[in-house]
Amino acid sequence: MSAAMALLDTPERVACALPDLRRRLLDRLQQPASAAELARELGLPRQKLNYHLRVLEGQHLLELVELRPRRGFTERVLRTVAGALVVDPGVLGDTAPGDGDGDRHAADHLVRAASATVRDVGRMAARADAAGRRLLTFTLEADVRIAAPVAVHEFTDALARALAGVVADFDSVGGRPFRLLVAGHPTPRTDEDAADVPA
Repeated sequence: MSAAMALLDTPERVACALPDLRRRLLDRLQQPASAAELARELGLPRQKLNYHLRVLEGQHLLELVELRPRRGFTERVLRTVAGALVVDPGVLGDTAPGDGDGDRHAADHLVRAASATVRDVGRMAARADAAGRRLLTFTLEADVRIAAPVAVHEFTDALARALAGVVADFDSVGGRPFRLLVAGHPTPRTDEDAADVPA
């Protein structure tokens, strides 16, 4: 059974998965298939497919699941290593949150913090999966309608006070540290012509 997620943690792995044909192959190979089967399905020469399959396999994005004897040769059956591929934000640039808390209302601070979370959780999840363990995480999500921009600051302050109280109740010396990220952003508008910024 393939892993739930694979982290693309080098520029080479990211570049390997970007071309359209390779993305199609990674998606199709959620279900195992051979180059011959793919060639028939996609209407492409088997030689061309074999090249791309070798590149994906070389970057550990595909795995061999079966060898089938077929008319005097052995057919290799491949499968995508994971149900989802996640790009490590560290490959694209600096994802460190920076000095101190930063401006809690700045969009770039939110993006850096969220990127660091994707990087850290992605790496730990990949290691846990390789070891046959489950990474203990939790996610809380909610929607809120805030009447005016000034109320965002009041809401944030109230949330910070509530969070500090919960953390104080559960923080235990010698316990396993968890990092909490509480973030909010405007819900994207469904109208594609509208800007996703407050009026």
